Amino acid sequence: MTKFRYIPFWLQIVFALVLLAVIVTISLCCGAANTSVQDVYQAIIGQSGGKHYSILREIRFPRIIAAIFVGSALAVAGAIMQGVTRNPLADPGLLGLTAGANAALALAMAFIPKTSFYLLIFACFIGAGVGMLLVYSIGASTKNGFSPLKLVLAGAAVSALLQAIADGTGILFKISKDVSMWTSGGLVGTTWQTLMIVPFIVVGLITAFIFSRQLTILSLNEEVAVGLGQNTTIIKGIMMLVVVILAGSAVALVGNLAFVGLMVPHIVRAIVGTDYRFVLPMSALIGGGFMVAADFAGRMINAPYETPVIAIISILGLPFFLLLVRKGGRQFV
Repeated sequence: MTKFRYIPFWLQIVFALVLLAVIVTISLCCGAANTSVQDVYQAIIGQSGGKHYSILREIRFPRIIAAIFVGSALAVAGAIMQGVTRNPLADPGLLGLTAGANAALALAMAFIPKTSFYLLIFACFIGAGVGMLLVYSIGASTKNGFSPLKLVLAGAAVSALLQAIADGTGILFKISKDVSMWTSGGLVGTTWQTLMIVPFIVVGLITAFIFSRQLTILSLNEEVAVGLGQNTTIIKGIMMLVVVILAGSAVALVGNLAFVGLMVPHIVRAIVGTDYRFVLPMSALIGGGFMVAADFAGRMINAPYETPVIAIISILGLPFFLLLVRKGGRQFV
């Protein structure tokens, strides 16, 4: 895919936007109840005469908006983690962040039964941060320090522990059904109310774009970054805080999803190169489109029943992950 690098970036962005628009249009028009483009247009402008008005306005619109922002959040979070740690296997779902957010969400629902949605969001942020700290603490405590494989193994162990905490809390406090509805890794039941999390994702994405130049330098060589006057500690802190916000927000919306943040940045770097000023915005667009497409596949494979979107993404992500491991962690650039 290196030939795509010779295409001007603005043209690549335009193509990505058109592709996203096509995927969204198909997802809106097709499903258990097929709708026309006219029905979609009438629903957008608020004209309630169409027979599918309620389906579009109350089910498909919030669901697709959630898919776009969740895909963007996970893809950008994965790209940032890979850049900051220079670890091509980094992914919020593989390194404990989403499992930590799941565990914190379950504990919040158990100990504060009538908690507000915003408090649940805050709990997800705290859990994602704790998960990340546990994984990196374990990875740094080994004899030879960090390595991609060590971090992935630490992430697997910590994720299993945190997932057990979430499941055990659900069983002990008899809230397993409520916890599962949040953490099953899907967009079923997404409403306009749950989209209150979107502003947090937007803030995280904008912050990531602002610091994309510093991330590019940091991803190449930390000594060079220091030589150019960067305060690498502050940059790392800001970028990892952005990762926590993005991963925590994604879990609050759809639950535990792995591999999106692993696959999309590698695909994007093969198209636009390694400059994060290009990688991050393109990852946001491709990640959003990928998530909408995966959700659409989940709705259509066994319609009118739903195939869990986490299963579809895992089927694609696991071979990708194994291919990366076989390449010794080398990136597709």
